[in-house]
Amino acid sequence: MSIDISPLRLGSLTINFPAIQAALSGYSDLPMRMISRKFGAEFTISEVLLDQFIVSVSRRKSRFYFVGEGERPCGAQIMGNDPEVMCRAVGRLIEVGFDLIDLNFACPVKKVLSRGRGGWLLSEPEVAIGIIERVSRAIGGVIPLTIKLRKGFDETSRSRENFFKILDAAVNLGVCGVTVHGRTVKQRYEGESDWVFVREVKEYLLGRGDSGVAVIGSGDLFDAETAVFRLRNSGVDGVALARGAIGNPWIFRNIKSILEGRELPNPPTIEEQKEILNLHFELAENLYGESRAATNMRAFAVYYSKLHPNMPQVRADFIKVKNSTDWNNVLKKWY
Repeated sequence: MSIDISPLRLGSLTINFPAIQAALSGYSDLPMRMISRKFGAEFTISEVLLDQFIVSVSRRKSRFYFVGEGERPCGAQIMGNDPEVMCRAVGRLIEVGFDLIDLNFACPVKKVLSRGRGGWLLSEPEVAIGIIERVSRAIGGVIPLTIKLRKGFDETSRSRENFFKILDAAVNLGVCGVTVHGRTVKQRYEGESDWVFVREVKEYLLGRGDSGVAVIGSGDLFDAETAVFRLRNSGVDGVALARGAIGNPWIFRNIKSILEGRELPNPPTIEEQKEILNLHFELAENLYGESRAATNMRAFAVYYSKLHPNMPQVRADFIKVKNSTDWNNVLKKWY
């Protein structure tokens, strides 16, 4: 029996499959996004893009932030703390074809926080609101604007007040969706994601009369069953697959099967895994060249190897990969 799930609406965008591939620093580049789409993801978001990088990088290197053929709609997630630079960067992202801009006020990485970016802005609501206001004005309704938040900077009552202050202002300024990760910035990835809080955010917006503002839940979605359970029981409009989708694009296929009332497919065979590993490397090599592709794919291979019955040995061999020959040798040995 299929599960009645409404489409995910983000401003002018309508996404029929409400499980999206989240922005992932160092991971959700064009190759990963294309692989996710192959298995059913209808909306993907770029890896987190630093505003200063976007405005300073040469056009030749703009391949690191562009929309590939056949991958629309696609969103770009941007991070920074200077409204003027953010607006210039957003202009470039719109020029290259992204269909949505997502502002990151959630990243918990220490280097990011030390520079007043990402999750740090949850402790500086006026700065965060200023960025939202300027970016919203710069976009001018051409494409949708969303934000990514964590539960708060920490567990204090002040942090909670800051969260809802930013949320209220964002909605008033025309933000059409918010992704909520149920951990605080200080928690990083420790402990469990608080889905009670995620549900509270959706109920809060409904209480405000803002039923048209989408809430996307995030955190600890490592298998299809959990993703569907959270989607149904938290009242959110969609779920964002982050770490759970690295090296496991089959999770999108599995979620779709559950939502459509079908039995879960069998886990991917060794041959099926090999096919995707080959395709992923080929896409990376076409984008970056052989050397950089090999470096990037080592990070993905650590996750792909978790599906292999000989995971420790496979992982150890993948970590040594330096070029396409090394990659193919690992596949011949283990796949």
